[in-house]
Amino acid sequence: MVAEGIYAGAHRSRKRGPGVEFGGHRPYVPGDDLRWLDRRALLRHDRLIIREFETETDRGLRLIVDASASMAFKSQKAPAAKFAFAALIAGALARLATASGDPVGLEWLGGEGAHPLPARAGREAFERVIGALESVRATGDLGDDDGAIERAFGSVARKARRGTIIVLLSDLLDLPERTMDRFAALASGGRLLVALQVLDPEETTFPFEGTIRLRALEGDTVVETDADVTRERYLERLADVRRVWSRKLTDHGGHFLAAQTTDDAAAVLRNTVSAIGGRFQPNEGSPKRVLPDEGSG
Repeated sequence: MVAEGIYAGAHRSRKRGPGVEFGGHRPYVPGDDLRWLDRRALLRHDRLIIREFETETDRGLRLIVDASASMAFKSQKAPAAKFAFAALIAGALARLATASGDPVGLEWLGGEGAHPLPARAGREAFERVIGALESVRATGDLGDDDGAIERAFGSVARKARRGTIIVLLSDLLDLPERTMDRFAALASGGRLLVALQVLDPEETTFPFEGTIRLRALEGDTVVETDADVTRERYLERLADVRRVWSRKLTDHGGHFLAAQTTDDAAAVLRNTVSAIGGRFQPNEGSPKRVLPDEGSG
């Protein structure tokens, strides 16, 4: 239902060459196929110009879903846990990709019952992704699992071909060192990276008052503090995390988005599609990209 508002039609790759639709001109260079020489331009401008065409091709989608214990957090006013919201967006993206005939693969960070799914296309592939998302329970401490990041990112690095869209859905909190650098490295080979940070509204606003006791969902850390004193520093640190991720991904041609579990899932999906940059086209209007400091999707 979330995917219904997004048009899942054919898409075009960045690859240029002989194809079905005219894609523009460029100057001739030695070795170009003379069949694509624009003879009218030669007669008119006395220059050798090559006609280019856009070709339609499948790019593939790789989903990396954080199913660690912190993703199980749900405040009283939130409609669902962070993992449930991330899984909903992941499932909707899989629906759009398979509707366009593109292969979809699924990798995990943590999670009980989490098993990677190789990239496959078709309705059956979509059903397998949904089944996997429904069966996993968010648990585990990524700080105690040194191989979690390498298992997920390493598999994508080995198997995802050029042009693959890689979407990471995570709260981006308490991740192992070098996670961001390791994810950014996946941009090599012409892959497109998108990181969607999913947070609970209490995590984005820190609405607590007075003396509070906070217990980490991953690890044994317990902190007792004055919420009014801590709030400003906490929000600054959260903004720092977003800025660093946004800068790193932008430097590698990728995109950072932020969402809360109280946001409209269809709007978050449109933002993600917009970040992917024309991979799918919305039915109506132009979706607005979420800026890192806005805090919502």
